[in-house]
Amino acid sequence: MSSLSEPALPLYQRVHDAVMACIVSGDLAPGAMLPSEFDLAAQYSVSQGTARKAISKLEQSGLVERHQGKGTFVATTTPETSLFHFFRLRHDDGSQAIPQPLSESVRRRAANAKEAQVLGLQSRGAVFEIARVRCIKETPVCYETSVLNADLFPGLKDRGSLPNALYPLYQRSYGVTIVRADEQLRALEATSSVANMLAVDEGAPVLEVERRAFDIVGRVVELRFSFYLTSQIHYSVSLK
Repeated sequence: MSSLSEPALPLYQRVHDAVMACIVSGDLAPGAMLPSEFDLAAQYSVSQGTARKAISKLEQSGLVERHQGKGTFVATTTPETSLFHFFRLRHDDGSQAIPQPLSESVRRRAANAKEAQVLGLQSRGAVFEIARVRCIKETPVCYETSVLNADLFPGLKDRGSLPNALYPLYQRSYGVTIVRADEQLRALEATSSVANMLAVDEGAPVLEVERRAFDIVGRVVELRFSFYLTSQIHYSVSLK
């Protein structure tokens, strides 16, 4: 971290981009401590206020975390934070519902047209598909498929059983940090394949959630389709 590019950008944005580039490249790994605001200001020949504004923007994006009295660190995705931020299911009493994998398969295949377009792949590019049935108290409540660019996740198919929360695995083992997810929801009738996975009749009502998960440079790295049975749980969203 020593030089600034794009002179037309505001100074704080240039410092922000320089630090983010170090995070993306792995020079600043998850959990690594950032230089102090004073040191960043000296390093990039900017004011301490400019350095502070750059770090604040990184914090707002979820890329770094401030720890009072200790410093600022590159954010680490843990199973707990991943479940809290990206699992939106709630029981009737409002408590968080965390379905556990009941079955799982991982296969490598060619992307279809939509997957290739969303993930930025060449036509018929290679993807991994993770298919899971999730349950609560051994009752199926969700069938999901997660599609990933195979080049970003080498060896995924050979890892064996995957953890319940996938995003910490993406970060820890592949250097892919998920910082946000965009979702679209709609009510559908279960197709025969979805109904079979969820052990319900074809045509039963399900909630489909299409998710596009983005990494720190704005790439869509996961396209996920989840089909929920909502007779026992709610999909909860808090608006601010």
